[in-house]
Amino acid sequence: MAKYRVWIDRDQCISDMVCVALCPDVFEMNPEDNKSQIVERWRPSPDKIGEGIIPEELKDCAEKAAEACPVSIIHVEPAE
Repeated sequence: MAKYRVWIDRDQCISDMVCVALCPDVFEMNPEDNKSQIVERWRPSPDKIGEGIIPEELKDCAEKAAEACPVSIIHVEPAE
């Protein structure tokens, strides 16, 4: 089964929450800085809150969130 790398340029996040609304299985808001982050389950390590590896079944919602992001800071690409 294919896996996908999802990453967020958190420095540019404007906290509009569209990613969380469209794909809550992958994205959540960080309670400390109110910026988007990857749900802990998908992170490669606890300190890498802006990146994750997701299964193929979450690819479509992650891509919809990336397309809807008003500042285009979400990226989805095949994992190597």
